[in-house]
Amino acid sequence: MSRTLSLGALALALAVAPGCMSSASMNGSADAGGASAGVMVGGAMMLPSQTLVENASGASNLTTLVSAVQAAELVETLSGDGPFTVFAPTNTAFGKVPESALNTLLMPENQAQLQGVLTFHVVPGRLSAADLRDGQTLTTVNGETLTVTKANGQVMIGNANGMATVTQADVYASNGVAHVIDSVLMP
Repeated sequence: MSRTLSLGALALALAVAPGCMSSASMNGSADAGGASAGVMVGGAMMLPSQTLVENASGASNLTTLVSAVQAAELVETLSGDGPFTVFAPTNTAFGKVPESALNTLLMPENQAQLQGVLTFHVVPGRLSAADLRDGQTLTTVNGETLTVTKANGQVMIGNANGMATVTQADVYASNGVAHVIDSVLMP
């Protein structure tokens, strides 16, 4: 299987746990934040009228994520109503993961472990970059927590296993928002 995964695939994988949403206040409109025209990610226009998966599937820098979401059989989930906040690792982020570890995760017999890693990148609700506060703790779809760090104009997200920097924020979709990150987060 290709090491290339897209944002759509990751987004789908992370939405595995329906009913994880805890606040009706997180149900923003598709054009939350005024992003009705869309933004470019990986050479493709991300439209707020499309789902997270539809948008990610067109981005050339999210192909590994999309492949992983497909391998984890999370596409349908992440194409659901949501809303979801997805921290989407780029192909370069996946390139930092040792190839043997990534290949092991992509094996069919390790699907549950892959789902756990992918759902660690998804938070119920629609959280824009402005909603993320320094020191804030977010509970992911897989039940573990991520901590937000804001410093020097950058937003970072992570845990004791590592941090990722948001390289492109507020990519709105009909069922949530994605924030492109530079590292794969491990639960």
